[in-house]
Amino acid sequence: MAEETRPRLGRGLAALIGDAGDDAPTAERFRGQRRIPIEFLRPNPRNPRTTFREDELSDLAASIKEKGIIQPVVVRTIAGVADAYEIIAGERRWRAAQLAGLADLPVVIHEADDREALELAIIENVQRADLNAIEEAKGYERLAADFGYSQSDLAKIIGKSRPHVANTLRLLNLPEASRRLVADGAISAGHARALLAVKDPDAVARRIVDEGLTVRDIEHLAQRQASEAGAKPRKPREEKDADTRAMEKLLSDSLGLSVAIRHEGERGELKIRYETLEQLDALCRRLTE
Repeated sequence: MAEETRPRLGRGLAALIGDAGDDAPTAERFRGQRRIPIEFLRPNPRNPRTTFREDELSDLAASIKEKGIIQPVVVRTIAGVADAYEIIAGERRWRAAQLAGLADLPVVIHEADDREALELAIIENVQRADLNAIEEAKGYERLAADFGYSQSDLAKIIGKSRPHVANTLRLLNLPEASRRLVADGAISAGHARALLAVKDPDAVARRIVDEGLTVRDIEHLAQRQASEAGAKPRKPREEKDADTRAMEKLLSDSLGLSVAIRHEGERGELKIRYETLEQLDALCRRLTE
């Protein structure tokens, strides 16, 4: 358990650099911004993102050449080292800027300890959907291992539901070959979660790539394997349309709780799962306000 209750930092970067999107006309509106030579920046060894595709960097470099860098890179000073700053958020922009031949970069300097630097790095990448599922899971794992965070702590800090954090962490139970396919983008996070229920995840992962198996195909395979082994088969996951899944995610993210919606014609039910009485109390307060 973390030593103290940490606030939700889902808007931590917005608080540092403002709410300007990528269509902002200039980067001058960001608070505390300055420009520093590009060689003064150092990559963050704790950055959860480890994969930087060359084609994406080239596209970003071309955009930077034409429009410049819209959002500044968030950095922190390095103790005992002059003219050196460690990147908290924005390593991809820094790499692309080097390809574009920029001499300096707009930055916001934020003094953060190792814990907050890791939190902010994960938050930025999760918000931008820049992390693959395995990188995201390893980021959560590192926060838990290094700073004693529980899954509930992580959910509050990152701004995700506890089930999302738990399901993401479970992906680290996959064999290395399967995890590598997820990290490379060859199979989706949905495929990866379904692989956790089959006997030989690596073999099935290869079939996903070679045969184009769907998540539903893998779930059916897991059921057959469970039946053949004499175990009680899992109930097939209900097929839901994209609007229903989007509504579940919106409510889950808003409440910080697991939400399930089931339709029966014009009727249906909404289930909200809580893990503690404190969560129930907080939900009741929100519903009765």
